Amino acid sequence: MYLDEFRSLLDRHARPDWTTAIDGVLISKVDRPDPPAPSMSGTVLAVIAQGAKRLALGDRVYEYGPGQYLVASVDLPVTGQFTQAEPGRPALGFGLTLNPTDVAELLLQAGPGDLPRAGGSTPSGIAVSDASAALLDAVVRMLRLLGEPRDRAVLAPLIKREILWRLITGEQGATVRQLGLADSGLSHVSRAVRWIREHYAQPFRVEDVARMSGMSASAFYRNFQAVTAMSPTQFQKQIRLQEARLLLATRPGDVTGVGRRVGYDNPSQFSREYRRQFGAPPSRDAARLRDTTRTPAGILP
Repeated sequence: MYLDEFRSLLDRHARPDWTTAIDGVLISKVDRPDPPAPSMSGTVLAVIAQGAKRLALGDRVYEYGPGQYLVASVDLPVTGQFTQAEPGRPALGFGLTLNPTDVAELLLQAGPGDLPRAGGSTPSGIAVSDASAALLDAVVRMLRLLGEPRDRAVLAPLIKREILWRLITGEQGATVRQLGLADSGLSHVSRAVRWIREHYAQPFRVEDVARMSGMSASAFYRNFQAVTAMSPTQFQKQIRLQEARLLLATRPGDVTGVGRRVGYDNPSQFSREYRRQFGAPPSRDAARLRDTTRTPAGILP
């Protein structure tokens, strides 16, 4: 019952850069399917109203369509593509940036017994579910505020809290709740993810990163794999290759220099791993990037 209005509001308020008048709220409108493209996921909620999207994280593949949502509780290297989109029927989606502080505040305010019992294992950093009627209702009311500027400043923060509460108490609540827990397995992994992203060009020992994250090496490796679907070294390689691709878009003639800058001392290894990841050698892919304008490939976006 909410999808028709959901689609209409998204179509009406979509902008080319996907931003809206409400901070943290995003709208995607894509009128053609794109080849798979890498990006960082961000920590977000994404709800599809029309069309469909496919997202790969390591060896895991997530697909979501109309009336479904995806949550990412860690900023992860993903490969995404819209799989159902055409000029007369574009893919339409709603995105909301998830703030750990907002999640933590709601968890502190929850009463005894208000939250589902936590499981024992660390959940994946990305999860997909069908959106409940209550969640879709809150999302639609948020989008209505885009046409009601007088009410936005007061009501938008309240509806954001409601959307977060629906997520925290919903089917993927375990994934979202860990975003706001300072000592959760996910928070320890997030700390390591941030460190690797900031130092991606440097070699590291897994034991040292585990110690910095406050975990034993075995627990760290197990939790990192559960959240990211990759080992720490595989994660580092994904970040290196994505950074190299961004650099090559502006420095297409300096393949060796770009490879060295992102941490590859061996040009042959850099070219081999780049081709395996993106389907073409660095120089050819850089030329292709200059000739095409890609749709944002993240979650939404």
